[in-house]
Amino acid sequence: MRFLPRHLPGAFTYLPQQSGYNKRLRTAVPLLKHVIRMLAHDTDLWTDATWVVDSTPVECGRSRETTKRSELAGWAGYGYCSSHSRFFWGLRLHLVCTPAGLPITWALANPKIDERQVLMAILDHDPSVLADRPGLLIIADKGYVSRELDAFLADRGVQLLRPNYRNRAPHPAEHLLKPVRQLIESVNDTLKGQLDLELHDGRTIDGVTARIAQRILALTAAIWHNRATGQPITRSLIAYDH
Repeated sequence: MRFLPRHLPGAFTYLPQQSGYNKRLRTAVPLLKHVIRMLAHDTDLWTDATWVVDSTPVECGRSRETTKRSELAGWAGYGYCSSHSRFFWGLRLHLVCTPAGLPITWALANPKIDERQVLMAILDHDPSVLADRPGLLIIADKGYVSRELDAFLADRGVQLLRPNYRNRAPHPAEHLLKPVRQLIESVNDTLKGQLDLELHDGRTIDGVTARIAQRILALTAAIWHNRATGQPITRSLIAYDH
């Protein structure tokens, strides 16, 4: 929208104004999701037998009036971010990715909804991601401790590895969890620090979904390009951060 009129004047016979662009963006959500999956599937990382899952806040407003009048009210809600010791009003982005940061699948949900329920809903909604993945291991934090979730994943041939509570015997490989868990924190930091995840400016359900999908698509496209061109750092966005 900013680049074309200045650098390529006359190259396009018609460019939509901001309102028209936003309308097209909202209707393009299925296309954005399709391209995310297409690019992810086209990398060697897609067949990785280890996944990492976590959720991160997506703030949608701060004033009390916003929480009452916003079209997001009812979908968005109040939640608590323990990483930053703060409450927020908005959504949570639940992201399943490989240790290299490649997004496998994702969802936006009210922060009051249990993370374990969201993960099961994600995998139920898109069972194709579990197809042909023998020995798949999902690494998570303590928030995913649940017999129901363990049984759900076991029925699908998936193993879940996460820290146990203090009153339970630790898993033999628990000492390996911390460095792996830091990987998804790094992915979230990329989404927020370089792709402005929480500065989406969405005001409707479709608007927020489209803007979050944009950022996940940008991350996926960068990883796809870096793998295809043999770049030394898979998730680096420095070359595109301008």
